[in-house]
Amino acid sequence: MRTIMVALMAAVFLSLLDAQVVATALVRIVGDLGSLNQFGWVTAGYLIGGTVALPICGKWGDLFGRKQVLVVSVVVFLVGSTGSGLAQTMGQLVAFRVVQGVGSGGLFVCVLAIIGEMFSPRAGARYYGWISVTVGVASLAGPTVGGVVTDLFGWRWTFLMNLPIGLAVIAIVSATLHLPPRSAPGRVRIDHLGAVLLTSAIVALNLLANQAGRSDPRSPGVVIGLCMASVLLVVAFVLSQRRAADPVIPLSLFRNRTISVVSVVDVIAGFVGLGSINYLVLWLQSVDRLGAGESGVILAAMMLAVVVSQYGSARLIGRTGSFRWYPPASMALFALTALLFVTAGPASPLPLTILYLLMFGVAAGLNQQALTVAARSGGGTHDMGAVHGVTTMLRQMGRSLGASVFAAMVPVVVVGFVVSLFFPSTRLPEDATADGAAPEGAAPEGAAPDGAAPGTP
Repeated sequence: MRTIMVALMAAVFLSLLDAQVVATALVRIVGDLGSLNQFGWVTAGYLIGGTVALPICGKWGDLFGRKQVLVVSVVVFLVGSTGSGLAQTMGQLVAFRVVQGVGSGGLFVCVLAIIGEMFSPRAGARYYGWISVTVGVASLAGPTVGGVVTDLFGWRWTFLMNLPIGLAVIAIVSATLHLPPRSAPGRVRIDHLGAVLLTSAIVALNLLANQAGRSDPRSPGVVIGLCMASVLLVVAFVLSQRRAADPVIPLSLFRNRTISVVSVVDVIAGFVGLGSINYLVLWLQSVDRLGAGESGVILAAMMLAVVVSQYGSARLIGRTGSFRWYPPASMALFALTALLFVTAGPASPLPLTILYLLMFGVAAGLNQQALTVAARSGGGTHDMGAVHGVTTMLRQMGRSLGASVFAAMVPVVVVGFVVSLFFPSTRLPEDATADGAAPEGAAPEGAAPDGAAPGTP
């Protein structure tokens, strides 16, 4: 059992680490491949590919066997890693990052479903906790590992280093993981139309979330077009699921009250807990006047609070079997932390700001295991993959939406910061307020800070 869990944790570590290591290598990548205007898609393509794969691979795991889909997902991830490491143009890199993201999403949802199949909800809480620790370690170690590997071996090895670990995962899972067989392939009818419509809808929604956070003058027209396309695609997808023999997302799942509630809370948790991370970085650097290194250390401490909260709640759920109070407690703590941040400002002591961030981290980690266990208890073993795929996808969509909304707030904070540098007093001079002119050097209204990628989670 330990060997299997180590292999599953290694698979999750691979997928989450690769989402982080690239950030520190992007400058070198742009320097080698050029196409600065496309570099944002190196990350966005990975996230979109992963979001698309979550429900589709979850459903395919239910139909064909989760072990088989897990192995195929790792293979796809390694193909994407190899292609990314050997890419000669930015277009090639983005394409292989999408492939890599598909493999990442597939292996992640299969790991969750496999744990749900192997253990009862109460016993599985402990192992979900270990997966959360793995996610936290990957998030904390990713930027450092990416920087070290890039400096020592070059940016291509941030992708190629996945190969030996991925091959080891395939070997261990193939040899040691034994699950009951699924339905015979001849009895399965793949919902191709549903998969295409879902993929199109997710891409449109992600593009909408990304564009909504931009200040481009063309944004209103683009946003309206993407909004209409998203609505039409979602409606078409729902109608197709009502008619499909083996739908990608069985609509009957949402008749279960537990799964419906988990789905809504997942969107909210993704929006607040994950979408606001970039904004918190800006808060530390503009309001508290901290450097990049100092703010990075504080955010690392906050992420550690997330990990401790996730693991602690998982252990408590495993011991007591109760998970109902965790999501309400998490949302209440989110609300309290938001109110405390409203009262904070440049004059607030830094230790107090750090305390608020630690509270935010505890709130972000408190509900995740409860939601995972609740989703597991709400769905049967036969549709475990579909349940985890849907709920994880909704959390990711909430994250993308949250990132775009908070990105739209960035210009307000940046302009306020620049104004405070030029006018230290609490009120602007009358000549500045009369004509609305910004001080020389201030960012124009609606502009994102240099180097920011609005809407990118």
